[in-house]
Amino acid sequence: MTEQTPALSPARVRFALLALALGGFGIGATEFVAMGLLPNLAADLLPGLAAADPAAANAQAGWLISAYALGVVVGAPTIAAAAARWPRKQLLLVLLTAFTLGTVASALLPSFELVLVARFVAALPHGAYFGIASLVAASLMGPGKRARGVALVLSGLTVSNVIGVPAITWLGQVQGWRVAYIAVAAIFALTFLAVLVSVPLQPGDRTATIRNELKAFGRAQVWFALGIGAIGFGGLFAVYSYVAPLVTEVTGLGEAAVPVVLVVIGLGMTAGNFLGGWAADKSVRRSMFGFFGVMLVALVGLALTAENVVGLLVFIFLVGAAAAALSPTIQTRLMDVARDSQSIAAALNHSALNIGNALGALLGGMAIAAGFGYVAPVWIGLGLSVLGLLIALVSFSWDGKRRGRGEVLGYGTDLVQVVSAR
Repeated sequence: MTEQTPALSPARVRFALLALALGGFGIGATEFVAMGLLPNLAADLLPGLAAADPAAANAQAGWLISAYALGVVVGAPTIAAAAARWPRKQLLLVLLTAFTLGTVASALLPSFELVLVARFVAALPHGAYFGIASLVAASLMGPGKRARGVALVLSGLTVSNVIGVPAITWLGQVQGWRVAYIAVAAIFALTFLAVLVSVPLQPGDRTATIRNELKAFGRAQVWFALGIGAIGFGGLFAVYSYVAPLVTEVTGLGEAAVPVVLVVIGLGMTAGNFLGGWAADKSVRRSMFGFFGVMLVALVGLALTAENVVGLLVFIFLVGAAAAALSPTIQTRLMDVARDSQSIAAALNHSALNIGNALGALLGGMAIAAGFGYVAPVWIGLGLSVLGLLIALVSFSWDGKRRGRGEVLGYGTDLVQVVSAR
């Protein structure tokens, strides 16, 4: 259920939404900077392997991306279920403190193995932050604008891919990847202050219990929605995880071009995020199928034209746009089918998407290590996106069968109910 906050001035609401989005900006930076700095991480943390076999070192450095993704997968449902009763502002502040400390640890630890652990730990608050922040944003936005509230919080992540990730990637290339992570930690510290000052007090769900929240896992449609994100979103991350070597080794551009390509992806993600939020408020089903279609076309185009600068930029923009449009769509779908388990549903989306992150990075790295080249992850991403689309087809087909049996599905409302007509 979306809880209403006391009346606030429009300026206060805008400030609070901006603060929540700033957290998304920091999360985008901490999650995606490793992708642009992958060769730098490999050279510093795996110097022997990097000297002997750069491709194998890049593939192993990709484990850092997978470790972060797995931290999100573990942390999102665990924290969301355990802390659903907590006042939301206080929970957001605790999560931002954990982000700050985990990112500092990632910057300071000396070995690949310790940094790997730090990336896992730093990721634990990720899904819970987005989930709780989305619920707060939805209450601030008001009825009928739920997906747009989600999109506003996610806009921080997408804008980060336009400004933050390229800028911090450049900083890491010039000053070292450890300085880049210190800069990310500073963003989280600033977000802590902004949330402390601007976000109104909101109670948690007083009726929530861990048992009730975990009931979401007993619903088949929740698993379908998780599968759509976990597998279908792998299409983005198979590409994004290895964008640096794709740009330098396949397209033949210099290292300085990597931040430019990251800006292009970020622009696509920013446009797609807002378009997806608007479209999902109109129809989750049409939004899901339409943007998966764009994703498939974009991945095929990227695989066939990656050696050409124009082809690379056009299709990587479309990959980012389609994937970002799917994110609020999948989150809205999860909140629909989870019924009253809203806290865990809002967080589970990020578990699902980061399974896609880990899966795309892992399979892409395996293909590179096996000698198939840096275009191979794009083809793997295509296969994952096709599977995600098939799961979506099965899920919505099941909805049709349930309607045929006389059930009423309250999708697209702030309080979602599925009542069996008897």
